[in-house]
Formats: sequence, C-alpha cells, structure tokens
Amino acid sequence: MISEQEFEVRADETLHALERALGDLEDFEVDLSMGILTLGFEDGTKYVVNSHRAARQIWMAADRTAWHFDPADDGRWVAAKSGDELRGALGAVIERKLGRPFQIRG
Repeated sequence: MISEQEFEVRADETLHALERALGDLEDFEVDLSMGILTLGFEDGTKYVVNSHRAARQIWMAADRTAWHFDPADDGRWVAAKSGDELRGALGAVIERKLGRPFQIRG
C-alpha cells in the first residue's frame, strides 16, 4: 500500500489531468473542487470521480454504478473488482452517455 502522502500526490495529479483532458469539451461541464471531479450533462446527469483518502482509492460513480480504483505500480488506477482502468472506464461511460465514440486524450 502506498503512503498517504504519495496517494495524495498521485490522486491530485490524476484528477487534474482528467480535468485538463475533459475541460475544453462542449458536451458537458467539468468542475474540480476539493478532490471531487464532477461532469454535468445537459439533462442533469452527473458523473463523479473523487479521491477517497481513507481507502487510498479513487472512486467513480456513473450510470448507477460505482468503481473503486487502486493505484497500480505503473501509475494507472485499476479497479480490483472488475479490472477496469480509470481513464478507460470513464471514457466508456461518457461514450455510452453521448451515444458516439469518445476517448479521453491527454
């Protein structure tokens, strides 16, 4: 398990990278505040990706589903339960929501 300090740095870097990658898109609003990244769609739907310090995980909630991503040695965040990787899982739920191909860049 990584230290709390290392978790804080990695989680913060990851959330800021996602905000930068998604922030200029017109399909939804992106807001990052206090370790919580929120994507808001025109129909009122919200997806949330947040740092969960106590568990040392990044949690994601979208489409009535939740993921808990653990830090991997290679810098990725992987959900032990499903094997999903954070960027891929977030990109997939956004793609389903938009109804067209979508990939997170950056």
